[in-house]
Amino acid sequence: MSLGDEHGHGDLSRADDEAYGGQTRTRLPERAGDPYGGARRAGRSSSRSMITVVAVVVVLIAAIAFANRSGGDSTTDGRGSDHAPEAAATAPTGKHPVTTKTGDIPSGFAHNEQGVQSAAANYSVALGSAEMFDAAQRHRIVNTVYAPDVAARRQADLDNAYSNEAFLSNIGLDKDGTAPAGQTFISRVVPVGTKTVSLSGNSASVAVWYTSLFGLSGEASTNPVSESWYTTTYQLTWVDNDWKVVDFQQKDGPVPVGRDQRASTADDMTKAVEEYGGFTYAR
Repeated sequence: MSLGDEHGHGDLSRADDEAYGGQTRTRLPERAGDPYGGARRAGRSSSRSMITVVAVVVVLIAAIAFANRSGGDSTTDGRGSDHAPEAAATAPTGKHPVTTKTGDIPSGFAHNEQGVQSAAANYSVALGSAEMFDAAQRHRIVNTVYAPDVAARRQADLDNAYSNEAFLSNIGLDKDGTAPAGQTFISRVVPVGTKTVSLSGNSASVAVWYTSLFGLSGEASTNPVSESWYTTTYQLTWVDNDWKVVDFQQKDGPVPVGRDQRASTADDMTKAVEEYGGFTYAR
C-alpha cells in the first residue's frame, strides 16, 4: 500500500486527475478567487502512484500502510455470506462508554464487543488526524493506539514516511509538515459505522466505515478540502487491559452518490473545522 492510502489520504497527491486515469466533474467557482466557490470532484479513487514505503501506518488514513499486513480483503466486504447484515448492527448497547483518556484519545475500553468496536472507531479518528503530521503528536498517537511491540517497530518507518519532503510537497505542506501561511491543513476522519468481523478471547477484527476530509483551506490552496469514503478493518489485541491495534487492511467505499450542493468558501470550511470538535465514539 502506498503512502497516500492511509485513512482517506488516497487523494492527497491528486493534482491532476488525468494522471491517475480518473474522471473529474467540475462546477466552475461562483466566487472569484475562492477555490471552494462551487468546485467539486467526483469519481475519486485511491492514489496508487505515491511514494511506496514499508511498514507505515494508516487513513486514512486518510493513509499510511502497515508492514507485514495480511493479504486478502474478504473481511472488509461488509456483506454476509448468504444474508444481509442486521439493520441495527451499530445500534446503542445501553452500556456506558469509556470516560478515561490517554491525552485526548479515549482509552480503557471494555473487554467485549462494544469495547473493541469503540476502540477501532476512536483509533481511526486519531490515526487519520492532522496531528499525525507533527512528529511529537504522531509519536504520542502511535504509542497510544498500537500494541507496544508493534508501536516500537513502526515508529522509525512512520517518521520517514511523514517527513518525506516530496510527499509533503505533493499535498501542499511545507517540509516540516505545516500548512503554508494563510492556509489551514485539514485531515479528519468521521466514522459512520462499525462491524465486528471476528472476536475470540484477546483477539478481534473490526471494520470501520468512514468518510475522510482532507486538504488545505485557504484562498491560495491548490488542494482544496475534499471528501472520500473508505472501510478499514483493524486487527486488535487485548493488552495491558485495553484494546490495541496490531494491523489493518483498507479499501475504498462504500461511496454514496454526491448531491449537487455548492461547496463552501475557504473561510467557511476553516471556521467549521476550528469551531466544531470531534466526537468520542461508542457502541
